[in-house]
Amino acid sequence: MRTAHERPENTKPLEGVSVPVISLSESHDILVKEIYNACSEWGFFLLKDHGISPGLIEKLWKVGIEFFNQPQEEKEKYANDPSTGKFEGYGTKMTKNLDEKVEWVDYFFHLMSPPSKVNHQIWPQTPSSYREVTEEYNKELLKVTETVLELLSEGLGLEGKVLKSRVGGDEIELEMKINMYPPCPQPELALGVEPHTDMSALTFLVPNDVPGLQVWKDDYWIAVDYLPNALFVLSNGKYKSVLHRSTVNKERTRMSWAVFCAPPHNAMIGPLPELLDEKNPAKYSTKTFAEFRHRKFNKLPQ
Repeated sequence: MRTAHERPENTKPLEGVSVPVISLSESHDILVKEIYNACSEWGFFLLKDHGISPGLIEKLWKVGIEFFNQPQEEKEKYANDPSTGKFEGYGTKMTKNLDEKVEWVDYFFHLMSPPSKVNHQIWPQTPSSYREVTEEYNKELLKVTETVLELLSEGLGLEGKVLKSRVGGDEIELEMKINMYPPCPQPELALGVEPHTDMSALTFLVPNDVPGLQVWKDDYWIAVDYLPNALFVLSNGKYKSVLHRSTVNKERTRMSWAVFCAPPHNAMIGPLPELLDEKNPAKYSTKTFAEFRHRKFNKLPQ
């Protein structure tokens, strides 16, 4: 159970505020400006007309739902063990964490890309179409990732390929995390996922139609409405890394398919020299992504 100041009932989201919605069908110059503004002011936007077919998104939902509908003992065959460094696989947070707080969520996590790091033995074998559907989604999402990184680069006044090269180029890692938030008897007292920022350069999220995602802006939580077939995009870096959380529903299961686009562990990350000068000095040190993750997990200064 959450303390009083953390409970959704005492931190209700602001109503009547619309989050940025951007269509990839806009002209290039407009897209550069709109995405720059959305990521600078919000660190978040909804992306439509992205080229991923509604049929593929529906298949992605179907195979994820089929996996979680299996008996618990079947899901446990894929159990992860973060304490030993085994992060891929099935896990649950419906137990107390280090702060004696419960997150109301089951999840499945695995790498989708690059091929050299993918272990298909960890992927769900049921349903049998899981691999085919997920690989197709990975292929399509890589295209969208490249487009968005190019637009973000140009928004910073850089060449279009700069950000992609700095986050790993063709070795950029796409990490799938399917979140399943079962009905909660007291949703006003619990959270599916506590407030946090992501470690990835970009996060692409596809939810089902049960609301729950909330983002933090101007000292308020803002509920993000469901937009069919849209990708929910979260940014990081000079562009804001948005604080967000997930609430739960008393009667319905909420699910989301998050893909984290992150550099390889040995990639050096830090402020881009092209963006630094006397008026804009570096705020963070340059380090490997592995070191950044270690500091983030352990709440150490960057």
